[in-house]
Amino acid sequence: MADTKREIERKYESDDSGLPDLTGVAGVAAVIDKGVAQLDATYYDTADERLAASSITLRRRTGGSDAGWHLKFPVAQGVRDEIQAPLSDDLPKTLAGLVRSRVRDTELVPVVRLRSDRDVRDLVDADGRLLAEVSVDAVLAQRLAGGDGSAQWTEIEVELADGVDPAFLDKVEKRLRKAGVRPSKSASKLARALAETAPKKPDLASVEDPVTAGDHVLAYVRVQRDAIVGLDPAVRQDVEDSVHSMRVATRRMRSTFKSFGKVLDRAVTDPIGDELKWLAGELGVDRDREVLNERLSAALDEVPHALVSGPVAERLSHWAGDRPGGASGRLIGVLDSRRYLALLDALDGVLTDPPLLKAAGKKPGKVLPKAVRKDFGKVTALVEQALELEPGTDRDVAIHEARKKTKRTRYAAEAATPALGKSAKSLTKSMKSLQNLLGEHQDSVMARQTLRELSAVAHAAGESAFTYGLLYGREEQRAAAVEAELPAFWDGNKGGADVL
Repeated sequence: MADTKREIERKYESDDSGLPDLTGVAGVAAVIDKGVAQLDATYYDTADERLAASSITLRRRTGGSDAGWHLKFPVAQGVRDEIQAPLSDDLPKTLAGLVRSRVRDTELVPVVRLRSDRDVRDLVDADGRLLAEVSVDAVLAQRLAGGDGSAQWTEIEVELADGVDPAFLDKVEKRLRKAGVRPSKSASKLARALAETAPKKPDLASVEDPVTAGDHVLAYVRVQRDAIVGLDPAVRQDVEDSVHSMRVATRRMRSTFKSFGKVLDRAVTDPIGDELKWLAGELGVDRDREVLNERLSAALDEVPHALVSGPVAERLSHWAGDRPGGASGRLIGVLDSRRYLALLDALDGVLTDPPLLKAAGKKPGKVLPKAVRKDFGKVTALVEQALELEPGTDRDVAIHEARKKTKRTRYAAEAATPALGKSAKSLTKSMKSLQNLLGEHQDSVMARQTLRELSAVAHAAGESAFTYGLLYGREEQRAAAVEAELPAFWDGNKGGADVL
């Protein structure tokens, strides 16, 4: 079983003078000596250091109060999420799964061993509450893979206690700086050990500023690839909004392949796009029903109690199903599947060996606007078609198709924004607004379909269908409101691509 905690800490360079007096830090009533602990940690990574490239650390550590396996993901500067698992000889499966999107089939090997003598002090307030743990770490680093170097240094580490205002770290730092102590140049012990025990390697993740049309498209594709890989652990842990965010990244990339077919060869990208569609579909199995359930539950809450006839809430709950406490086994199975890992490899291939066409080498100011205008033209045709149709199924379908093309145009404009500037940014904003408007209409369509199904089930069970009909009517009104708003909205935005 793995536990997760938020780690907020700062690291400082240290010399032989040790730890300055911290009794003068505001709010600190006492500095308690907790003694010296001997820590022995082995860090694991692939031979090409994929985890380190993403500032992720995976270690097995003995000694101290938290011996075991530790996996750390960066959140912000000085902030990491640490997932802990009990000490064992082999890497726990829970942690292995959380790094699979980066490691895939590559073996994890010991890369560095760090042995530290940790001299610990607790900073406590007048009530004896722990504010922070401060330690002076004398570190010996030994390279285990990719070299045989070693290094030694001493550092000061200040880790905020749970529930304490992070501003307290500023107070500690002010005192340390006054004593001549300066922040560490390395973000972590592992980063310093890797840098000091082996020849410096080129930063494979660095990318030159985009120049050509192809550069800009690939830069956008790279952001989406990184999002998919980076969100994988969060999806496995059922972090809020992670499934939705990963799904959006797959859609952005798939749209980019289609929009910029003159830049990237669709003979190569279309099969990858099909796999992205598959992944988005798998991610949406639970998500779509969850969103619709939230909409219908909120609508039911607005109905006066006297107008709720029959076990409507129970029917809706049964339809929605009970979500497990974490990501479903089905979804984790998808992320562990050969098909998914092959997709990640294919996305890497697009970036390492891009299928560039002739237009990719041209100036972005010529190639990108043409692609965006083409997508916008499709939106125009579908919106105007929808406005000409009478309310009903045909109009619903046209509006839904317009919404899909609107998203595609939005993503194309996003990709073009670094090259085209304000005009593309403005179009992105207007397409997002149109997407939200048309999305509200499609949500109403799906809600009404579900209400018809629930009503039929209730009727067959001898229950009243009155409340389902009431909710259906309200959804009709919401859709009608969108349809009434659409003509004026479109008149104000239909020239959005003309400035490109």
